[in-house]
Amino acid sequence: MFETETAFYNAHKQEFRAKYLNKRIVIQNETLKGVYDTDTEAYAEATRTMRPGTFAIKVVTSTDADEIAHFTSRVYA
Repeated sequence: MFETETAFYNAHKQEFRAKYLNKRIVIQNETLKGVYDTDTEAYAEATRTMRPGTFAIKVVTSTDADEIAHFTSRVYA
């Protein structure tokens, strides 16, 4: 899922970092559809013209390491 959008982002990552650092970008297929300040704004605007599941929202980060999400759990067995 979102292989095309991810490939497009990776191919243009340096350009996006130079122009849109810390912004949320909406990508559909191989097209940049919009640039927003928040996740909420990006999703709300994207769903005005596109169905959910047909676009990706990416946060433009300064490094590849910043793109990795880490989750922890306090579940004890």
